[in-house]
Amino acid sequence: MPARTPSSATRETRPPRSSPGSRLGLLSLILLLHAAHASNESSADATAPASEPSDPQLPQIVVRGDRPRNELQEKNQELDDSRDKNLLPKAGATTYAIDQAALQALPQGKNTPLDKVVLQTPGVSYDSAISNPDFHVRNEYANVQYRINGIQLPDGVSALGSVLETGFIGNLTLLDGTLPAQYGLRTAGVIDITTKTTFDPGGNFDLYGGSWGTVSPSIEYGGNEGQTQYYLTGRYLQSNQGLENATPMENPIHDRTMQEKFFGYGSTMLGDSDRLTYIAGAFVGHFQIPNVEDQVPLGDFGPATLSSALLNENETDRFFFGLVALQTHDDNIDTQFSVFARYASVDFLPDEFGDLAFNDVASNVTRKSILSGLQFDASDRLSDAHTLRAGLGFSIEQTKVDNLSTVLPLGADGNPLPTPVSLNDFTSKVGWNLGGYVQDEWRMLPDLTLNTGVRFDQMNQFVSANQFSPRIVLVYKPVADTSLHAGVSRYFTPPMQAQATPTNIALFQNTTQEQAIPLNDPVRPERATYFDVGVDQRLLPGLTAGLDVYYKQSTDTLDDGQFGQAVVLTQFNYARGFSQGAEFKVNYTLGGFRAYANVSGEETKVKDVVSNQYLIGDPVELAYLATNYTYASDAQTVTASAGTSYRWHSLLASLDGIYGSGLRAGFANEQHSPGYTQLNAAVSQYFHPWQSQKPLTLRLSAINLLDRSYLLRSGDGIGEFAPQYGPRRGVFAEINQQF
Repeated sequence: MPARTPSSATRETRPPRSSPGSRLGLLSLILLLHAAHASNESSADATAPASEPSDPQLPQIVVRGDRPRNELQEKNQELDDSRDKNLLPKAGATTYAIDQAALQALPQGKNTPLDKVVLQTPGVSYDSAISNPDFHVRNEYANVQYRINGIQLPDGVSALGSVLETGFIGNLTLLDGTLPAQYGLRTAGVIDITTKTTFDPGGNFDLYGGSWGTVSPSIEYGGNEGQTQYYLTGRYLQSNQGLENATPMENPIHDRTMQEKFFGYGSTMLGDSDRLTYIAGAFVGHFQIPNVEDQVPLGDFGPATLSSALLNENETDRFFFGLVALQTHDDNIDTQFSVFARYASVDFLPDEFGDLAFNDVASNVTRKSILSGLQFDASDRLSDAHTLRAGLGFSIEQTKVDNLSTVLPLGADGNPLPTPVSLNDFTSKVGWNLGGYVQDEWRMLPDLTLNTGVRFDQMNQFVSANQFSPRIVLVYKPVADTSLHAGVSRYFTPPMQAQATPTNIALFQNTTQEQAIPLNDPVRPERATYFDVGVDQRLLPGLTAGLDVYYKQSTDTLDDGQFGQAVVLTQFNYARGFSQGAEFKVNYTLGGFRAYANVSGEETKVKDVVSNQYLIGDPVELAYLATNYTYASDAQTVTASAGTSYRWHSLLASLDGIYGSGLRAGFANEQHSPGYTQLNAAVSQYFHPWQSQKPLTLRLSAINLLDRSYLLRSGDGIGEFAPQYGPRRGVFAEINQQF
């Protein structure tokens, strides 16, 4: 065995278990202690916005009380670097990073929803919120995982909004391509979030609002006490455009939303190289479902004329999570052990009378999920040439899916009778996922690294399955400014348990919900082989560019869609599928000027529906899909994003935009929606109007600056129920006061 050599890395261990309530209580106690302490402190030190450059003309003031705080921040930063570089590296994956300054430079700044932030990364296309999430990485469905400080956040159950707040993000990195072995389950992309970890005592209050009656106040507060840092943020949002408009008009019909979000972070140093971290978050969203005008009742129930603009469908989504992690570092060994818990629910309420009139069915769908689990990652630097990494993860989930459908019975002649009956399809299931990995990073030469690993995953849900998944990536840096990578990975992707819950189709025999296709095979995990080759090049100081090419081949290819009037997603499998494409990115930074551009060309095709076949609805379409490769529902041929910003002293101007050639539509997804472009712009300025010198920032922003009406979903493709349009022009103002 090679001799061990010291390392300056930082590593992690295991935390004591605690309930979400006790963690929230601890955060509240810390906040109260800080408030009491702050009342006795001087307010002399000034704080600048995250994106505000320091003024070289101002003398540096050193406050004696800052030294312990700075030392604490340095220790936390060292542990962050160790976790990211040694414990959970991104070797061989295609990466794209957005830091706090870049987030603040977006036209909507910290008020940019997280899913809209991700649209500014390569290969990510825009979709409606009903798709959950409303973006696709390399044309895949919702096969994306979120990680907060290296800990994987469990899936939800099909929510309509982004459950995470943008304000707590210190850095966001999108990983895709051939991922190292520590990344399993959701593998189309990893949204790797590092929380803010530098907390000067204080915070800010933000008020954002404008078009469509949008009002969104938010508050952030952070600080430190002894060896503990903490950060809290909360947001309220109300708007008359909560989801994508179902019409091309400026103002949607029946589309109001009210949302509340909370995020709390705390960390305590245990000595010089160990850290206990505790995180909690909450999201509650109330949504009206947008209406389409001038629809005609089917004529089986109710009056012959009825206004579809008056339908009253609603949905409430909830998502709560908490986790505790213990990170340790000891010369050559890093570990992080975490335990987590999550509750998620979706409750769709129909307009019973109206839905029966227009759809012959009114479904009240409730999905609830309680999940808990653990994750452990470790690395050991055996020598200068070899670093060994291993880890495991386990989660157990109970889902309860209740579909209470009011339908019309069929008479002896097969025609609907106007006497509604209610049928209840309820399923409860306890399932679990277990995974583990081991990998070796071998530095073969100073400029050549081989990362090999294998992971094993076992799932037990409505089906049981497992797979060994080897991963191998070669990274070559022939010169200081050039990095090349090439790799191949096997992936194993379980379905989302709540969305894969089987339907009792026999229950609906002789009703208007009787299925034309009486096939309901269970949803299976997707298995795939992924190839990726890329290069990143620093062309000039501040100017970088990258090119990436990939190919994916899969069996039991997973997809999802909205099948019916209830706004919930249901998964199914295609027997085979493939995806191939190329991405190009370029970034330039010089002083206060930033610019970037991304463009990708991609093709994703699938063949032969082999589970939940009844969802397709049309036997002719199902037969066509069985014998022909057709485009996946989320496939878009060309996707692009670009943006620029310039800061001149206290003034910031920014512009960004997206382009899409159009998502799929029509019979067997053989058509596509028209291409579109959306531009967003903003200007902001900060002032120092108060004696405390805490800055006040004003921002004016516009989305869809050119007011172009464009269609995202036509409503007639596979897994589509209603049309969805992008937003019309909206103008918003923001005022932010630091304290």
